[in-house]
Amino acid sequence: MHTPSVLIIVLLSVLVGCTSDSHVYRRQPLVAKVETGMTQEQVRQIGGDPLTISPRTVEPGSCFDYVFIQGGRRQPFNVSFDGAGKVDHTSFITCAEWSHAQQKARAPGSGSGGMGGMGGGY
Repeated sequence: MHTPSVLIIVLLSVLVGCTSDSHVYRRQPLVAKVETGMTQEQVRQIGGDPLTISPRTVEPGSCFDYVFIQGGRRQPFNVSFDGAGKVDHTSFITCAEWSHAQQKARAPGSGSGGMGGMGGGY
């Protein structure tokens, strides 16, 4: 993936995190304990079974959707796994929203720079 594309994805994740009440959930086990490189089983041991499991649409892998409920408010949270089944991303958006952000970052004319290229992994 081109560096500008990675930057766009990171910025989108940060913006979404800032517009949510993510600070309220920072002590939730999934937020506090899940780390890059963990397996799906390790994530399940921490957070239980996800609400949904979906295949990733941009990079090989899968994504777990969870929802935190506090004070009557629902906050989505996803844990995304690479093709080897290891955590490579978490954020306070749904898997569908994460996939859409990745697709948009890769779309021609997205401002990601470059002239095509070979892509690549994370």
